[in-house]
This record gives sequence, structure tokens and C-alpha cells, in this order.
Amino acid sequence: MHISKVEICGVNTANLPVLTNEEMQKLFVKIKAGDMKAREEFIQGNLRLVLSIIQRFNRRGEPVDDLFQIGCIGLIKAIDNFDLSHNVRFSTYAVPMIIGEIRRYLRDNNSIRVSRSLRDIAYKALQARDQLIHKNSKEPTIVEIAEQLDLPKEEVVFALEAIQEPISLFEPIFHDGGDAIFVVDQVKDEKEEDEFWVRNITLKEGLNKLNPREKQILSLRFFEGKTQMEVADEIGISQAQVSRLEKNALRQMRKYV
Repeated sequence: MHISKVEICGVNTANLPVLTNEEMQKLFVKIKAGDMKAREEFIQGNLRLVLSIIQRFNRRGEPVDDLFQIGCIGLIKAIDNFDLSHNVRFSTYAVPMIIGEIRRYLRDNNSIRVSRSLRDIAYKALQARDQLIHKNSKEPTIVEIAEQLDLPKEEVVFALEAIQEPISLFEPIFHDGGDAIFVVDQVKDEKEEDEFWVRNITLKEGLNKLNPREKQILSLRFFEGKTQMEVADEIGISQAQVSRLEKNALRQMRKYV
């Protein structure tokens, strides 16, 4: 998904208005009095907020139009539940509501199946979370959600984790201007040494072509199953350097395989 087009769901995002906090407060008073025109103006004035939030999900492969519509549903729910007496900015209240709506949509469209009982607990936990946010104007803890549902906190955690969307092993988690560090670089291999792929003479000859530091890094990574962070700590260089040296060593190895 690429969020660079100007028009989304028939809305020209380049022309979206921006409301000040004072303007939103005045409109909100009218909304509570049943003024539908003020409601429409308030929604239009916060569509940029929805647009900025859906960019957090631009790696999920979902059509931007769909995410924008779901985000707008979250925005409308936030408007319906917002209370001026809480003395917080509307955006502070609306952002978690919009994100929550998008996450629920992504979970419902997840290809991984979760049992109905776990899904029911998870959705009840999400509803309890929204209620607590509305009540206290802050993110609740797992303990508070569990108490609200009268369930053990472990059961709530398990249910919420079960509906989390899986992350790609090749999702970048750090970039220092050089090679990116991916999730796969942080995964520790628990296999025994004799199960590793470096088993035959061809690979051994390839290893002999590497310099001592490159051989040390490959040995720690693929023979001992250590993460790049663990290797960096052991040999006294940065994780980004380990990543670059490892990739260079593997490129050299491919010449001999």
C-alpha cells in the first residue's frame, strides 16, 4: 500500500481543513445540541488526523481506501463518546479509538484462525479498554482490564496475544543510514550445532576465504545460534557493524557454494 495519492475515498486530501482546538470546542458544543452541520464540519476538520494514523499501517498490504473508511468509523465513534468535561484535547482521546478500530478490522481479516472463545475474550477486553479510556482519559493496564472483566490477567493477556497480527521476519526495526536491521536478525536459533547448514567441504573452503572477524561472526551466529546483538556485545562492535560484516561474509560464501 502506498499512501501518496491525493484522493482517497473521493476525498481530496490536499484540501482537507484543519481546525484549531478552540474551533473544535465550539463545534462540539453544537454537536451535543444536535447540530448535524456542525458534526459534519467537525468530521471534515479531523480527517487529516485519520490520514496521519493510517500511515502507521502502510506495510500491512491493505487498500488505503479501506483503512481510511475504517479510520473514519473510529473517528465518528470518538466524537460520539467524547466528553468535554474531561478537559483533554479531542485528538488525545480520538487517536487510540481510531487505531483500535483499524486494529480490529485487521484482526477480523487475519488469515490465522483463533478460537471463538479466545476471540470473544479479546473483544471484551478491547471493549473494556475503550470504556476505561473514556472513563479515565488514559490507557488502562492489563490488570485494570482484567478486573473490569472479572478474569485472570493471564487469560486476558493470552487472548489479546492470540489475535495480534503476525509480523514479518523481514520487518525493518532499525536503520542507521547503512544496512537495515530486520526482525530475523534478532531471532536466536535454538538448534544444536550438528544441525547447522555448514556441513560439507565446499562450505568449509568458503569459510577459509574469510578474514578472522568474519569467520568469528558467522561462527557465533550460525554455529552457536546467537543474535546479532549478542555477537556485537561479545566482540565489542555495534550491531549495525555486525550486520554489515555478516552480509558481506555471506556474499563471499555464495561464491564458493
